[in-house]
Amino acid sequence: MTDEARQGTTSWRVGPARALALASLSAALLVLGAGEAHARDPGDPIVLQFEEGDVGGLQTVFSDGTERPIGTVEYRQRREGELLHTRRVARFADGSSDEDLAIARIVDGRLEAVRGHQIMRDAQGEKTVEVVIDVDGGRVRGRWGPPDDRQSMDESVELPAGTYWGPLVFIVLKNFEANAEDGRLVFHTVAPTPKPRRLDLELVAGEAVTLQRPGIAVKAERYQLRPTLHWIIDPLLALLVPDTSFWTMPGEPPGLALFEGPRNFGRERIVLR
Repeated sequence: MTDEARQGTTSWRVGPARALALASLSAALLVLGAGEAHARDPGDPIVLQFEEGDVGGLQTVFSDGTERPIGTVEYRQRREGELLHTRRVARFADGSSDEDLAIARIVDGRLEAVRGHQIMRDAQGEKTVEVVIDVDGGRVRGRWGPPDDRQSMDESVELPAGTYWGPLVFIVLKNFEANAEDGRLVFHTVAPTPKPRRLDLELVAGEAVTLQRPGIAVKAERYQLRPTLHWIIDPLLALLVPDTSFWTMPGEPPGLALFEGPRNFGRERIVLR
């Protein structure tokens, strides 16, 4: 210790055991403080690891367990300044369709939800479910059921900026590494059940696999989407998100190689690839 340091110290001394205890306590407080500083709540906006811009694409929808195509999914994304407009429409051979619209803003490298809707139509093109989500306005509106038994709701609710649904969920998945803690990433959502329901979902990283494609083997990583509450606590959750999985291909950003899960939180299982 230098003379300057000695002049600045007090006269009390501690034994080796107490010094070790104090050092351990200090280390524990540092770890706790670091965890608190970096802990992320489910409603916090995610950090965007990759730049979002204009994107468009078309995918084929298959019936689960078969090679029979049953529809297509069209995806459009447009960037206007800080606003990101995303729209996904799944059209099926029987005439039914599912549509998800989500508008978000990008602020300081984070994705904040603004507003959007979810619409399901039957084979005749009639709306069977319609959910309007207004994050900025703090409101969720919904209508569901057949024309002779139509139900509705209009609630003022507090929706965090980190509320993601429809095509925004894949943006969350693309930025998994920048936001995950202990291999899982939790976010808030509004899901039609068919009544609009607010809940937390989590993406959980799984194993690396090799997917076989005609003439090529594709390396991919699996992620499971599931509720944060166990289905024993809330049995309805088993119907909301049963065995939902995404497989992504490595890249900057990663791309979607395969999806297996329910059709828009319904019971019909589909495959996208």
